[in-house]
Amino acid sequence: MNNQEWLSLALASMHSGQWFGWKKDYTGTERMSYENIEVLDSSIAKPTEAEVNAKIQELKDAEADVETKKASGKQKLKDLGLDDDEIQALMGA
Repeated sequence: MNNQEWLSLALASMHSGQWFGWKKDYTGTERMSYENIEVLDSSIAKPTEAEVNAKIQELKDAEADVETKKASGKQKLKDLGLDDDEIQALMGA
């Protein structure tokens, strides 16, 4: 995922519904950046950049954890005697 995708995912996971958008007359080189977040729901305050960055890191860590567990599971199946084709059939990967 690129930085803009991580940013969108982090924002979407912070509140339900379409609470944010992007400024049409944006500043900087990327429209989808922290400085161009537009809060669409008046009951929600714009999160700080630190809060957004912490959420992005949390999501990245969770994804890395899934990949680590997947690799560990595959290795355990190999240790039990399954071959790569059998593991692929079970896991689809």
